[in-house]
Amino acid sequence: MPREIVATAPDKVGIAEYQEKELAAGQVRIKVDYAAPKHGTELHCWLGDADAVPSYYDIESKCFIEIKPDPNAPKGVNVFRPGNMWVGHITEVAADVTDYKVGDRVAGYGCLRETQVAYAHRENEPGFGGCYDLLKMSEEMSWKAALCYDPCQFALSGVRDSMLRLGDVCLISGLGAIGLMAAQMAKLQGAKTVIVSDPIAKRREIALANGADIALDPMTQDVGLEVKNLTNKKGADVVIETSGTYSGLQAALRGVTYGGRIAVVGWYKKCRGNFDLGLEAHMNNATIFFSRACSEPNPDYPRWNWDRINEECWHLLSTGALKCDNVIDPVVSFEDAGNTYLDVVAQNPSKSVKMGVEF
Repeated sequence: MPREIVATAPDKVGIAEYQEKELAAGQVRIKVDYAAPKHGTELHCWLGDADAVPSYYDIESKCFIEIKPDPNAPKGVNVFRPGNMWVGHITEVAADVTDYKVGDRVAGYGCLRETQVAYAHRENEPGFGGCYDLLKMSEEMSWKAALCYDPCQFALSGVRDSMLRLGDVCLISGLGAIGLMAAQMAKLQGAKTVIVSDPIAKRREIALANGADIALDPMTQDVGLEVKNLTNKKGADVVIETSGTYSGLQAALRGVTYGGRIAVVGWYKKCRGNFDLGLEAHMNNATIFFSRACSEPNPDYPRWNWDRINEECWHLLSTGALKCDNVIDPVVSFEDAGNTYLDVVAQNPSKSVKMGVEF
């Protein structure tokens, strides 16, 4: 039987078997070659916020609504399946699928398992629950580039929402996969100087290797003041904040130029620090924009929408316009994926950028 990575507790991640299902109309089966989990958002969902009240996001009111616990609900083990994207080859197609064939190299979304079943086209999925068509890949396209598709979307949205223009100084706060993609995009967009900030030395080194100009360590440097000093006291024209930390947002408010723009991409937990909306935030007239690629309508709708962001990201990745080989790091075997996920993703993020799994 095929196997998958599962977690039953914050300190228990291992391998389990699962049962294959027959293909439904419109579906294909894929043997997975490589995959990657999603670090920040995935951990946010898995580990949650110890002080948070269980809730769900109501689409109509656009508010989080508290979930009332059901005292009669059965008790059991909560199983979490880590995973974000995969790359593989099609091994079986449903009779009605005509534009995909056995042997095609494709990428898609799913957990860390040896096989995947996916709808070839999202409109065929019951309830229109899918967000993407199956992504066709050439045999020459880097599998690491394909696994960067998801962070690429949110990076592109952040860069566009920041209104970065030719000649601007840009600060990228946070160098997970999204921040590393955003730093490269800022250069492609025409930024004169790209300054990056992250407490993890490995990530700062990768950003510099991929084209960033200056790297700062927020653990030892006053990032906001350093940015001002590096720009003759003017500050960064735009900041793309991907760290999801209040200290990162505070540094953005401190380092942005008067009247500048901060695109907030990171997903924040409850504030437990001394976040201060006085001081520079009160004085410097910055615009804070919360950027989320998949929230529709897009700020540039109808010219730009979620589909166009996805198409542009796949173009950038499939043509090699973005460096991804050093972003997928470390790469481990499927057999080691459970222990590595627990070690480098959940407990020691300084050891990784975006973990890759080789099947």
